[in-house]
Amino acid sequence: MFAECGIRLTAEDVGNIEVAGFGLGELDVQGLELITYVNNDRYCAKELLLFPRQTCPEHLHPPVGSDPGKMETFRCRAGKVFLYVDGEAAETVQAAVPAGSEAYYTVFHEIELNPGEQYTIMPGVKHWFQAGDEGAVVSEFSSTSRDEVDIFTDPRIERIPVVEEDL
Repeated sequence: MFAECGIRLTAEDVGNIEVAGFGLGELDVQGLELITYVNNDRYCAKELLLFPRQTCPEHLHPPVGSDPGKMETFRCRAGKVFLYVDGEAAETVQAAVPAGSEAYYTVFHEIELNPGEQYTIMPGVKHWFQAGDEGAVVSEFSSTSRDEVDIFTDPRIERIPVVEEDL
C-alpha cells in the first residue's frame, strides 16, 4: 500500500514496521500499522497504514510534565480516512464502530480526509479514526510521541505490548 501511493521505504523501514493490535486480538478491525521515521524530544514523523475499515481506537494524548501533550497533523496520502474528534456529532457517521466496543467510542464530530487533505489534532483532544473501504495511508507530523502515556477510552487496550515468556 505504501508503494502504491508513492512512498518508498528502505529495507530498514520495512523491518521497523510496527503492528499495533492494542491487545484486543482483532487486528483487522481495531489496529494500525506504522513506521516511525523520527521521534525525539522536539518532533515526530510517522506513516500510518490502515487496512479497509480498520480502526485506531479512541484515545487522547495527555500533558506530560510541562509539555501540553502531543499535537499531531494527519495528512491523507491514499484512500479515505474518517477522523472523529470532540465537537458537534455528525448526523450520520460514515465509520462503523467496532462491534462489542460501542461503549468506548464517545466522540463523533466527523472529519473526512481524502488524499492531499489534512487536519491538526490539538493536545488533549479525544479522537479515533477509521479507513474507508480501500484502506488508507496517512502521514503523521507531530510533537514528541509518547505512546506509553496515551489514554485510551477502552480499558482493555494495551498500547505497549507485554511479552510473556514460558519458563
